[in-house]
Amino acid sequence: MDSTRVTEHPTSHERPQSGAGPADARGAVLRTQEPLRAAPAGALPAQARMSDAQARTGDAAAEPGTATPCPKNGDAPSEHTQPALSEHSQPAATEPDPHRPRPAPETIPAQPGGEAERSAGTVGGLERRSGQGVPPGAPMPMRRDGDRLRFVGAATRRIARGIDLDEIVMGLCRATVPTFSDAILVYLREPLPVGDERPTGPMLLRLRRTDRIPEERDTEGGFMPALQPEPVDLAVVTAEQCEVRPGGALAEVLRGVRPVFADAPAAHDALPELLGPDAQLTVPTGQRAILAPLRGRRRVIGAAVFLRRPERMAFEQDDLLVAAQLATHSALGIDKAVLYGREAYIADELQRTMLPEALPKCTGVRLAHRYLPAAETARVGGDWYDAIPLPGSRVALVVGDVMGHSMTSAAIMGQLRTTAQTLAGLDLPPQEVLHHLDEQAQRLGTDRMATCLYAVYDPVSHRITIANAGHPPPVLLHLGGRAEVLRVPPGAPIGVGGVDFEAVELDAPAGGTLLLYTDGLVESRLRDVWTGIEQLREKLAATAQLTGPDHPPPLEALCDEVLDMLGPGDRDDDIALLAARFDGIAPSDVAYWFLEPEEMAPGRARRLARHALSRWGLEELTDSVELLISEVVTNAVRYATRPVTLRLLRTDVLRCEVTDDVPQLPRLRQARATDEGGRGLYLVNRLAKRWGATRLSAGKVVWFELNQA
Repeated sequence: MDSTRVTEHPTSHERPQSGAGPADARGAVLRTQEPLRAAPAGALPAQARMSDAQARTGDAAAEPGTATPCPKNGDAPSEHTQPALSEHSQPAATEPDPHRPRPAPETIPAQPGGEAERSAGTVGGLERRSGQGVPPGAPMPMRRDGDRLRFVGAATRRIARGIDLDEIVMGLCRATVPTFSDAILVYLREPLPVGDERPTGPMLLRLRRTDRIPEERDTEGGFMPALQPEPVDLAVVTAEQCEVRPGGALAEVLRGVRPVFADAPAAHDALPELLGPDAQLTVPTGQRAILAPLRGRRRVIGAAVFLRRPERMAFEQDDLLVAAQLATHSALGIDKAVLYGREAYIADELQRTMLPEALPKCTGVRLAHRYLPAAETARVGGDWYDAIPLPGSRVALVVGDVMGHSMTSAAIMGQLRTTAQTLAGLDLPPQEVLHHLDEQAQRLGTDRMATCLYAVYDPVSHRITIANAGHPPPVLLHLGGRAEVLRVPPGAPIGVGGVDFEAVELDAPAGGTLLLYTDGLVESRLRDVWTGIEQLREKLAATAQLTGPDHPPPLEALCDEVLDMLGPGDRDDDIALLAARFDGIAPSDVAYWFLEPEEMAPGRARRLARHALSRWGLEELTDSVELLISEVVTNAVRYATRPVTLRLLRTDVLRCEVTDDVPQLPRLRQARATDEGGRGLYLVNRLAKRWGATRLSAGKVVWFELNQA
């Protein structure tokens, strides 16, 4: 018995059709020299078999997806006739690729009938599987199980490539239209359940995406116009949202999970409930619509409707299996995309809570910051930055880096940042803060390592005190444009244990800019850390030259310029950047006195404050300042044993600070009518713009601020 050997070449479902126009390359039919009837748009490609003569002569085998017109009167096909290539087919290669394995040839037994019938896939003018008549030139449906397997394999690969919800739904639409259907409607549950969450309330399905073959095609370049639909318009969608009634027809179909034809009794009432009362205008008659539930790991999350136009071959029974596979892979992908979105949301929330949303406005210093994660898939890591206001108008500048990029590193970072804020509130020296952070890291675990740089800036004295724990050194950009890498003791990382940290005090000139950063900015696979630090110094100096020697560069623009030095391969680690511009407070704007703890101290404080306000031209604040200073100083000298300090600072606001050696902080309380005292802080709270009290290592400081008129 003769047999025909057909060599199947691999097909690609992603390669666009050769010769397709820019309007829509999907589902187009190439023009042939023989007059053909207009083929329905988006019809599935037909499988043509080689004749025995072609197999013996070694001609290239017909590719799957090649549509061959039926020969007239049994004549052999013309050598000038060009077969129509579908979107998911490739031309047969004349030379085998030595580097790509080829599938074993499949032997197909000879079928009864003429060669023309075998090439066209018909027996007696009827299609072999459906038994329906096939007009000459019309595209043939999938006639073998191998065609469906190849289509399902390519479609599922396309769906699986999506990461987020929109990519997966788009992959389903693009994989099925026009190869499997002429249009598709995808409905998803709103809101989509996440993981094992049990949804509350009624089930609502909302139309997420639609896709269909355009009704108008570009007829130039060898394309034939698609047949216009008769009474059915696949673009009509009457309902974009529906509520699934418990016990209704749609609920029963969704509960059954298996796809059904539109003309099945189960779907007769389900489709109008899903698509709206005008569903008959959208759904063609016969087996040309499939309703496929989308079921995730736990529950039904939506539904998909596959539609074919009336002029196209109806769905077959095996197409229900194809729809089931597409629905299953899409639903599982959507489930995973929702879980991935929840993880990304958790990472964003973790970053938002672990890092400051905005830096505080501190006296005598301007701040700017940047944070860049190592990758979009790891949105938060172990890098952090902070600016903490301290008593005496000082500010603590902190930058740290916990080893690793996982959620665990972010959690350790959050604990260390909270510990640093607590220690800063105690007004401990920088080296003591690092020592306590080291102890905290050891309590968290033996492998909890981090680097940290802690600096305290005093705008009155124009000095900065820095302690380092294994962190890259800061860079100071002077007003004249000179960039200097500060020499600070390197120290050991936090978590090593048993290491003494050393602090150094340096000048902080007005107009200078201090840059604190993590090693992700200066170290990568392409360069070591010291090479990166030198490049950073040169970048700062070059940026400062653009604004001239008398004007420092703007902080925000400076941070952007620093990040521009990163190359394509330099994003190996998280990057935290903190820039501080030292404005300082001029000595002429500072008034400072010592008051003995005696009964005459409040009166003397009022007189000194009156003279300072007169010198600054702020006489309109005299009454309020004298009243508030009298109350605060009176409370301080009542319990103090050492001299009390009074300091006035004139910046954008007027700030008053009273320091004593009593550690107990004053508390605001509501005084009773019979109480003789307890109303001083009430007056401060009502008249001052802001006020507060901070415990020091040896006492406390009470301060308040007033707006300048």
